[in-house]
Amino acid sequence: MDAENEQQAAPAEGGGQAQRAGLSRRAVIGWAGAGVALGAAAVGTVAAATMSDGDGAAAPQTSPEVPFYGEHQSGISTPVQDRLHFAAFDVITDDRDALVKMLKEWTKAAASITGGREVGGGAVGVVPESPPDDTGEALGLPASRLTLTIGFGRTLFEKDGQDRFGLRAKLPEALVELPKFKGDRLEAARSGGDLCVQACADDPQVAVHAIRNLARIGMGVVNVRWSQLGFGKTSSTTPDSQTPRNLMGFKDGTHNIAGTDADSLAQHVWVAPGDGADWMTGGSYLVARRIRMTIETWDRSSLKEQEDTFGRTKIEGAPYGKQKERDAPDLSAMPADSHVRLAHPDSNGGLMILRRGYSFTDGTDGLGRLDAGLFFLAYQRDTRKAFVPLQTKLAANDRLNEYITHVGSAHFACPPGVRKPGEWWGQTLFG
Repeated sequence: MDAENEQQAAPAEGGGQAQRAGLSRRAVIGWAGAGVALGAAAVGTVAAATMSDGDGAAAPQTSPEVPFYGEHQSGISTPVQDRLHFAAFDVITDDRDALVKMLKEWTKAAASITGGREVGGGAVGVVPESPPDDTGEALGLPASRLTLTIGFGRTLFEKDGQDRFGLRAKLPEALVELPKFKGDRLEAARSGGDLCVQACADDPQVAVHAIRNLARIGMGVVNVRWSQLGFGKTSSTTPDSQTPRNLMGFKDGTHNIAGTDADSLAQHVWVAPGDGADWMTGGSYLVARRIRMTIETWDRSSLKEQEDTFGRTKIEGAPYGKQKERDAPDLSAMPADSHVRLAHPDSNGGLMILRRGYSFTDGTDGLGRLDAGLFFLAYQRDTRKAFVPLQTKLAANDRLNEYITHVGSAHFACPPGVRKPGEWWGQTLFG
């Protein structure tokens, strides 16, 4: 919502994975539940899903799996799924070896879960007297296009002036402490974090299962600092898909960066050699913002006021003066303080970000109003040159500010992808 910059995501990155060559119970039941025929017509799908770790082959489009291994982490330019569970963690140990061990275990678990398999020995365990390796609530469910994306916060490198885990020298210059923007009412309990994991899937139980198992594996090393559930992706992820609507009823994200647009991704999203910290090459910087919408006030505003706020029509999503949603906008036809006019790349020297936003409703605020809004996720090559200048402008001038408040904020450096089995999340940083 911070940026009509309307830019966001699309195709998957990476290759296939399998911790075990055999089929897991979850995989078999999942395929059956999804109606996948194990006959000649499905040979390609089954073969891809049962490949061993060394195959590294991408699953076909009919597969519910998004490849885990690859040059970039999945969940960034991957087509946005329907559900989100995002979690920020605090590292509670000073033991670098314990942290590295956890990251290795997390990686193995992530490769299994995103492949539709159980963690370790599974949900029933190997020894009945011991707790099982998998919590079990995703048994019988397919992979549901689950992606897991990890990021490292500034406080993992340095906190209270102390060098943590010998990483201070590797703190990227682009991983800045975000400024307090005009109108921010940030809550400490919903902000920051040493680590984050973004779980996106088409089934909310699959996403929650993933975060739950990583938190369980990390017990004694990390604690969950805060988390956010999201639904109803708020912007389109591929150019030919229908643009979804946010909780204000408007189409959101018409001109996002497409995951198929390699040139735009290279220019605006992926960290390039020479950009700074070498360990971040192939990665991206993530800004997460919890944006509360004053739904009750918005719902009592006239249609004209609502459309003037965005600079688009509500029913079609067409920019003012145009007929279709994807018509090139005439920014001069929009109110000077409209969201689209202020956030559009043409108003910002071509500045672009890649968005993966989700709606949320979290009960009430205790005053009879819905606690609802947008969980905004933006990926960029350098936050200092993208989100910061854009949000500074929007915070000062956007008409939409009458109806929204930023209450949570975090900034993470998301490293490059795990290229092959045996490598692990954060290896370029800790290795």
